[in-house]
Amino acid sequence: MKDTDIKRLLYTHLLCVFSIILSVFIPSFFLENFSILETHLTWLCICSGFVTAVNLVLYFVVKPNASSKRSSLSHKVTRFLKCCIYFLMSCFTFHIIFVLYGAPLIETFLFAVILSTFTTIPCLCLLGPNLKAWLRVFSRNGVTSIWENSLQITTISSCVGAWLGALPIPLDWERPWQVWPISCTLGATFGYVAGLVTSPLWIYWNRKQLTYKNN
Repeated sequence: MKDTDIKRLLYTHLLCVFSIILSVFIPSFFLENFSILETHLTWLCICSGFVTAVNLVLYFVVKPNASSKRSSLSHKVTRFLKCCIYFLMSCFTFHIIFVLYGAPLIETFLFAVILSTFTTIPCLCLLGPNLKAWLRVFSRNGVTSIWENSLQITTISSCVGAWLGALPIPLDWERPWQVWPISCTLGATFGYVAGLVTSPLWIYWNRKQLTYKNN
């Protein structure tokens, strides 16, 4: 494992963090009274768009995974359509789970979109619409690169952050950020950012113990 690969991973993750920061400040120049709390649903859409765009750009620039042997136009179109379907399936799956717990429909779907952006989009960029690869990466000792290692950490930290964000909702503090789904989305966002920052550091700290098998 080369230190240059870890540095490239770190710089890539910092750009993803920067995309979230941009989603907070840039819209305020164009939208009146824009804020994360007061216009939360609008921010969810903007943040999802920023993070998705940066992930796609980094995927084409950095190219962390091996290039596919098939590069025909029809294959690329089919792959793109499958990725879109997988993303929508992820959104609807999260949405159904949250609604079954009693959450409202519209706000919950946007929360499902942002959570899918933090979890499913990176998986699609790195692994593509390949369920076997997804199961391999999220199984024990199934990763084959530092990129897949970081994917494990960021995905799990996003979901854990969303779950922790739901804990203050039933408390009677009467704070504006306790309104659904603000605390959950903030928790997922902080979890995603924490995973982006800590995963390269964790990999660097444990680089001598980490070994990867070729897929």
